[in-house]
Amino acid sequence: MPPAFRFEGGAEGVLLVHGLGRTPEEMRLLGKGLNRAGFTVQGVALAGHGGSEEELLASDWRAWYASVEVAAVELRGRVDRMFVAGSSMGALLALRLAAVHPDWVAGVGVFGATFRYDGWSTGWAARMSFLLPLFKRLGIGRHRRLLQWPPHGIHEQRLREHFGRNMPGGPDGATQREGDPWHALAETVELARDVRRRLPSVLAPCFIAHALDDEVASAANADLVARHVRGPVEMLLLADSYHMITIDRERRMLIERSADFFDRVAREARSARVAA
Repeated sequence: MPPAFRFEGGAEGVLLVHGLGRTPEEMRLLGKGLNRAGFTVQGVALAGHGGSEEELLASDWRAWYASVEVAAVELRGRVDRMFVAGSSMGALLALRLAAVHPDWVAGVGVFGATFRYDGWSTGWAARMSFLLPLFKRLGIGRHRRLLQWPPHGIHEQRLREHFGRNMPGGPDGATQREGDPWHALAETVELARDVRRRLPSVLAPCFIAHALDDEVASAANADLVARHVRGPVEMLLLADSYHMITIDRERRMLIERSADFFDRVAREARSARVAA
């Protein structure tokens, strides 16, 4: 497993959680941008990720979440206030951390949350993903993959080619992958069910960003979060990006708006503490 990145900064920290089958590298540009804005930033390396397919299949969503908790404990020991943000499946793990540990999390970045694989490129197989946990229990399709076709989450071809060449993400690369194994996707379905039930326990402010043209998970996933969390919500809908909004065309807007959101939440928290 590749090491998670860490950028030292100020007294507020942001924990960044990558998506299924990927590595912290998909969050590095966001992390650098948040660090330039003054935040201490740490990327989580999820259990089972960044190595072989067998390593991924040997892990489950509980192990992925445990990775987030361990990293959160570490970061909390070094900062006064912690935010958490995740991309795709990582957004679900970030929301779960906020629901389970409301006293740990000052705010949540929810980027391309994937509760349902209902984007325009997914096809009927992805839309039937609710059956995958049953297939896994029956031992069906362990080495079958849900094939992925271009655009691989990135709108602009130049960026797609660049990140496919230069952003390592395990044996298949960070963006140019053959697809996700059925049994790993079965774990994301189980995770989504768990987190959906917990959304009303999310009391922290949420910054929800989603591509309007997301080919993997439609913007209905963002609406689901906004409707069910109980904390204040701010929404950013991106018109010129696909699923991987942390590296696509509008990543600079995402970085700026995320930094502004976390900074405002932190300032309000400091003001409230002084007033008390």
